[in-house]
Amino acid sequence: MRMPTDPAGSSVPSTSFASSADASATSGTDSPGSPVGRRSVLALTAAAGAALTLGSGTARAATAHASAGPHGGPPVRIALTARPAAEAERLRLGQALRGSEFRATGLYVPPGTALSLTVQPHDGVLPTLWIGAWDYYGDITEPRSYPLTAGANTVTDPHGGPVHLTLTGRGERAGVLVRSGAVAMPVFALGRTTEADYQRQLDTLTASPYVELHAPNTIMTLTREGALLYRDEDHAALLELVETIIDSHARISGLDGSRPVHRRKAGPYHFTEVSKVPSGVGAYATHGYNGFPRAYLDRATTVEGLRTRGWGLYHELGHLHQQFAYKPAGMTEVTVNIYSLAAQRTLGQPSNLLTVDPTTGLTAFQTARQKFGTAGLTYEKSFGAYEKLVPLRQLELAFGDDFWPRLHRLVREENPQSSYTEDAKRYRALATYSSRVAGHDLTDFFIHTWAFPIDAAGRAELAALNLPEPPVDPSTLTD
Repeated sequence: MRMPTDPAGSSVPSTSFASSADASATSGTDSPGSPVGRRSVLALTAAAGAALTLGSGTARAATAHASAGPHGGPPVRIALTARPAAEAERLRLGQALRGSEFRATGLYVPPGTALSLTVQPHDGVLPTLWIGAWDYYGDITEPRSYPLTAGANTVTDPHGGPVHLTLTGRGERAGVLVRSGAVAMPVFALGRTTEADYQRQLDTLTASPYVELHAPNTIMTLTREGALLYRDEDHAALLELVETIIDSHARISGLDGSRPVHRRKAGPYHFTEVSKVPSGVGAYATHGYNGFPRAYLDRATTVEGLRTRGWGLYHELGHLHQQFAYKPAGMTEVTVNIYSLAAQRTLGQPSNLLTVDPTTGLTAFQTARQKFGTAGLTYEKSFGAYEKLVPLRQLELAFGDDFWPRLHRLVREENPQSSYTEDAKRYRALATYSSRVAGHDLTDFFIHTWAFPIDAAGRAELAALNLPEPPVDPSTLTD
């Protein structure tokens, strides 16, 4: 959906269910949300951690069952290896939103409880501690960050919450020993936790009001109440499914590791249950995470729901993959569904573009085609949300399943810059990059058939490419 620009240049999270503000800084980022500073803490402390351990080389801290806190229990050792900062990764990938930097610890700190830690900066780089949960529309909107120092640290957070760590760098190592003040959360870690063990944790680790699910590319933070709603799910199958969806987004993004610039982002994606959303909003995306209210958990945390009705999660995760160069404000809720459709195909679902409108009896392909050539036709105003997605799918149908992966890679390699006020430049980029990747002149497709707002400069750029006409008119193609 169209996301109207806020004059102040701030934005609320992208959603698949309601309009929200979309404005981006000159560097090509969707800007931090308001009130001022609500999202900016990510930029100020951009960091990423690595393997969590209990004194060994395996990622076991997230599955620790003993408490380290007021109820006693052994200390928890966490080994971190530094990763590139989320903002650096956003710039490398040419994306609009920063991804998560968090490393899970499997620990929770009660409100007002002194958390005692010892930090060992083996290579001179110090981690940052984060306490709390993301919740953009909630009363407490974000975790609190606490830069740590070498040696003993004591942190008392007034609100408490899940404990995460970040460490920014290029492979430097640090160790954190959590001596006291925290309790273990119930955690299901893919490949390390059995379903029986997870169920036992849910029954016994009741001091934490949060639960987490972990996989190589996934952190899912849930309230205890939310997790208990669907405790009977096969959680290994659920996390494998989430990982498959993440992989589908990586593949359509051309993140094949063929060059350093084409590596996947450092660290996992963070999905979190949030306390509230505005009326009409089902889920959202913003810097660092995807937010899902409890009403959406039947699709986000159940295998069947996510496999067959999970468009909202596919869509919101897509926002964390969108490239800024060809994302004018009017297409924020359109190009994101390149990734949603890729997830549907990966999961063997029928395309949402083939859903028959009960009023017209037609698909989005068919209703859009009826509008071609009509008086006053404009891409932004004449077509509905799914109709606007049709031309992006037609480019794949005409030029191959690797069309969008190739375009993503080309954009990353050239990394063109634009500000949030330069919609015309981003529309031009969509048309010219598409023509270059296709190897054909797409002037007729974009301007004459679909009535994209390509300005005179864009028309000149397309003409200067001196490409041949496509052998088949992409606008005639359908799934």
